[in-house]
Amino acid sequence: MAGQWSGGARRIGIIGAGAGGIASGVRLLEAGYDDLLILEKAAGPGGTWFHNRYPGLQCDVPSHLYSFSFEPHWLWSRPYGNGPEIRAYMEHVVEKYGLTPHIRFDTAVATARWDDARSVWLLTTGAGEVLEFDIVIAGLGMFNELNSPDIPGLDTFGGHQFHSARWDWDHDLTGETVAVIGSAASAVQFVPEIAKEVGQLHLFQRAANWVLPKIDTPYTDAEIEHFRTHPEAVVELRQQIFDQIDPYLTFMNTDQLQARTEIGRQAIDVVEDPEVRRKLTPTVPYGCQRPLVSNYYYPTFNRPNVELVAEPIERITETGIVTADGVERGVDTIVLATGFKTTQFLSAIDVTGRDGVRLADSWVDGAHAYLGITTARFPNLFMLYGPNTNNGSIIYMIEAQVEYAVRHLQWMDEQGASWIDVKPEVEAEYNDRLQEDMATVGPWAAGNCHNYYRSASGRIVTQWPHSMSEYRRVTEAPDDDAFEIAPDALRVER
Repeated sequence: MAGQWSGGARRIGIIGAGAGGIASGVRLLEAGYDDLLILEKAAGPGGTWFHNRYPGLQCDVPSHLYSFSFEPHWLWSRPYGNGPEIRAYMEHVVEKYGLTPHIRFDTAVATARWDDARSVWLLTTGAGEVLEFDIVIAGLGMFNELNSPDIPGLDTFGGHQFHSARWDWDHDLTGETVAVIGSAASAVQFVPEIAKEVGQLHLFQRAANWVLPKIDTPYTDAEIEHFRTHPEAVVELRQQIFDQIDPYLTFMNTDQLQARTEIGRQAIDVVEDPEVRRKLTPTVPYGCQRPLVSNYYYPTFNRPNVELVAEPIERITETGIVTADGVERGVDTIVLATGFKTTQFLSAIDVTGRDGVRLADSWVDGAHAYLGITTARFPNLFMLYGPNTNNGSIIYMIEAQVEYAVRHLQWMDEQGASWIDVKPEVEAEYNDRLQEDMATVGPWAAGNCHNYYRSASGRIVTQWPHSMSEYRRVTEAPDDDAFEIAPDALRVER
């Protein structure tokens, strides 16, 4: 099987110009793979950070870690960078590393089909154009398709409504009565901001979340100047943050969990109304849901124009929202803070692999992949932020995945291979072990957790149950035997 790839430059298609697509483009160009094209449905780079523009938007991982290792950034205004800063950082990386000529914006990928006879991927855009690639790297991740709640009457509402991930800045909320449906990651950030301008705000909460405070004092001009003139200080701070976060990502340290629970309870104590405090207190252990951070969320409930509604929503009328207790609250605008369909990953588009196997069918019981990167029957396909890779700083995790993909491309070149495909038994064994670990790691594996981690079958498909450093270790381990490999001789000239 040994030999050198003789098929010329491999044509590489990358789906998405978010963090995954950007990291892939930079690393591929560095490795000499310059025949690449990034297809991005939006008008600019950044992925989630391009689309998400709601008030108060921030990262919930300190920005010196939520940034690429190859491009440490000194110009953060505070420890947790805001949305515009992160978007500007992504644009900066694209420009600095020469990715712009390799990106086609406003180009959504509608379908991806593997051609068995010719050993190529055929990507069809939303405009009907068919593009051909030897390799596909999919950077869709988890936060791709908006999740709209299935509430009776939502489509009959006569006022204004929009999703928080597609914030309508043309609509003025000043003085309005506003309903926010959802109380998790986005609501925790934007509710304190809009509460200052609306006339009345009703926040409809399905389940209370743990919201811990964070150290987020803005950097002084002197500190920013020090970062600028001492780049080694940025690298050192990044490592310090990593060392603080990494050991606790398994949620196995009971003392740490108890300490964070107590911090969360103390944070809720700022709420003056005892009944509101009770409703805001989670009924599940810390770590059972996505950990949230905010210094402003709980104090917002002391405002006279903010009401927490914990009664389930029964239906929506033309003029308001009716809860299970029969109360109807009239509202002018509804903001859906209901997140994304996080368990779809790449199956959000129509993908067909070897022998006509559809990814959606392969994942009918929940998304799965070997190392979260490759899945059997879909050759030469590498996923970023794929199944069971969510924990810690996703940018750190993505860089490990990109490095894995590049290493396997280089291996294919060395072996003269037209395609590689992870063996089904290898993927199955890996995921069986992963789910076994999931069943014993941390409180979020409990069945009573209200979170986005599970597919319809109940399988946890989003979370990585170990540390970031452990993920780096397993993705760096040699695994050539995990793959079926096809020699260049099987490739049909095109």
